[in-house]
Amino acid sequence: MTIPTTHKGLTDLVRQHTQLHARTGPYTEELLRHPGKFGLGQVPAGLAPDSTTTSVCGYCSTGCRLKISLKGGQAVNLTPSANYPVNLGMACPKGWEALAVLDSDDRASAPLINGKPTDWNTALDTFCDRFQAIQNKHGKDSVAFISTGQITCEDFFLLGSFAKFGMGTKHGDGNTRQCMATSVVAYKQSFGFDAPPYTYADFEESDVLVFIGANPAIAHPIMWQRVMNNTRDPKIVVIDPRRTETAQVATRHVPLTPKSDLILLYTLAHCIVRDGRIDEESLARTEGFEDFCDFLKDYSPEKTAPKCGQTVAELESLARLVSDPGKRVSWWWTMGVNQSYEGVRTAQAIINLCLMTGNIGKPGTGPNSITGQCNAMGSRLFSNTTNLLGGHDFANPEHRAKVSRLLGVEEDRIQDSPGYAYDQIIEAIDRGEIKGLWIIATNPNHSWIAQKKFAHIREKLDFLVVQDMYQSTETAQMADLFLPAAGWGEKDGTFINSERRFGVIRQVKQAPGQALSDFRIVHALADRWGGCEFLKQWPTPADAFQALKALSEGQPCDITGIPDYQFLEEQGGVQWPFPAAANAAPPAKERRLYEEGNYYTPSRKAKFLFDHPSPLAEPTCEDFPFILLTGRGTSSQWHTQTRTGKSKILRKLYPEECYLEIHPDDARRLGIADRQTVTIASRRASITALAYYAPTVQPGQVFLPMHYPEVNQLTHASFDPHSRQPSYKYCAVKVS
Repeated sequence: MTIPTTHKGLTDLVRQHTQLHARTGPYTEELLRHPGKFGLGQVPAGLAPDSTTTSVCGYCSTGCRLKISLKGGQAVNLTPSANYPVNLGMACPKGWEALAVLDSDDRASAPLINGKPTDWNTALDTFCDRFQAIQNKHGKDSVAFISTGQITCEDFFLLGSFAKFGMGTKHGDGNTRQCMATSVVAYKQSFGFDAPPYTYADFEESDVLVFIGANPAIAHPIMWQRVMNNTRDPKIVVIDPRRTETAQVATRHVPLTPKSDLILLYTLAHCIVRDGRIDEESLARTEGFEDFCDFLKDYSPEKTAPKCGQTVAELESLARLVSDPGKRVSWWWTMGVNQSYEGVRTAQAIINLCLMTGNIGKPGTGPNSITGQCNAMGSRLFSNTTNLLGGHDFANPEHRAKVSRLLGVEEDRIQDSPGYAYDQIIEAIDRGEIKGLWIIATNPNHSWIAQKKFAHIREKLDFLVVQDMYQSTETAQMADLFLPAAGWGEKDGTFINSERRFGVIRQVKQAPGQALSDFRIVHALADRWGGCEFLKQWPTPADAFQALKALSEGQPCDITGIPDYQFLEEQGGVQWPFPAAANAAPPAKERRLYEEGNYYTPSRKAKFLFDHPSPLAEPTCEDFPFILLTGRGTSSQWHTQTRTGKSKILRKLYPEECYLEIHPDDARRLGIADRQTVTIASRRASITALAYYAPTVQPGQVFLPMHYPEVNQLTHASFDPHSRQPSYKYCAVKVS
């Protein structure tokens, strides 16, 4: 069918596919009359059909800006934006192919019920009737939602408000629980707020950069280019069991024993305290240091070196390097730290090292968590899952009253404690407590740890709704009701990147068929659900952005000084905080936190937090003698390949079949030839892959890229007790 590009043509298209229903109120009629506001519209306001615009990339958390050319009102090509302070004219392979993946044959173009196309009115009725019936029978909290880090801040705001205050369900979480929950909790507990301190300029201003559980050369290639721009002749240290691509070009690789990172970090702190290499000025703005010093007495390098797989001399040398008072030292971590059964305390061990050496709040320093998804930071602040909107606290009566006042929603609709985390939602389904689940823009039947668990619990659900760009994902194939959503490039809104920078995404293409933006889908559902009149205050994403500003006022993430999207585009994005009082002058391009030594705790001091390491949840044994490590395979893959798998170019840049990296000595001992098909088995499942001789993994360890759908059948479902983040990085397997 021909896709119209005029406003009248679009309106006719929507009316053709969505006949007004007896239950449709005047608000939904307004949505249908003006589809351009909600993801089926025209080129961005003020742009000619043949012109250019910019949009922040929708893949990783780097937040690169892309320059997009339009012809006839539709995007035709893109290039990196040269003057944006994030990517400085660079883009990775995924960014170059961002438009191509929107045109795949399996894009969802109509709602589906049990796999068969239907119209939107029937879909809206089915959603509301089925979920309301479940709640009437089993209680409000028998329905839950799981969202993502891939939708906009405005989508998050509307979704969380509808689910929590409209549907009245308590339990909702995001797939950011799988990647960033550790850092969120670590920062909150240590600093009083989820506030990463750094700016990307710190990559270029450090004398020593320590990457722990991070492989930016592959996972965040534009950030790695910023490291390569460093002219200070920096020392680059990589702490990782595997000799990753980043480790291969680093100054120093520390091949620690898997899951000994917490021991190693405490040993470094022991040496620094013992030698008096501490920063008294920094310590004056902390609390708990004396107790930490007592705790560290058990972590002498003589005791810990064998556990870490290092020599005493190597540990002593590393301790001196990261505490040199004349050097700027920055620490950077990603999933190797976060995805751990003790990740929060590991992240806080890094924070402790920065506090005691004064490497925080200054150029080229910081305990710096690199986020995963494009808008994981937006999820952390505005999804209304573990935090009340705007980084507020469900348990705080003043916060509940503020949100009630700003949104015009009755205060008794706002819960007084957080709901279940992702894994707890899964367990609640398993025990029959939750009967209905709404999944938005994520693919847990591929990505959830010990993957077969998700397939098992799906059978216990009375009703599963999946809202996504693609109807072909492993999770969409399970859905009772599927809702077709617009993707990046097909809607407007904002993302927040790893360095806290708000950036704008723009609609430059029309979503296929009947697919609608997540924002518009939620509005239509809320209108059909009833009792959600308060949401009508924000008919467009731009209106919702004003609500985000109001919610942020007085918070560490205050953005009341940002007037609108145009300001964000003109300023090259804006890092939070940027309160209204700061609007008298343009925001600096690069801003870091804690320069004055003030933190967000009640005492205004940072906290030293620590615990002794916990035993491994699943140690190796005679039957399962190998440690399985997982991680990113190449810079051209993304998560479950839902999008990157649609690009012919990106598919050529990584192996089609799953592969296992194994040390040549182990392979030969087992009689395994290079490129031979092998079986990898854990206590939960077995899969096959091509063996690849890789001296970059240590003997006794093997590595599988996370992107292939079978890999998470093997992983072990253990969780950090503070963050509830799954531990993807360690389980016991055998290879044959």
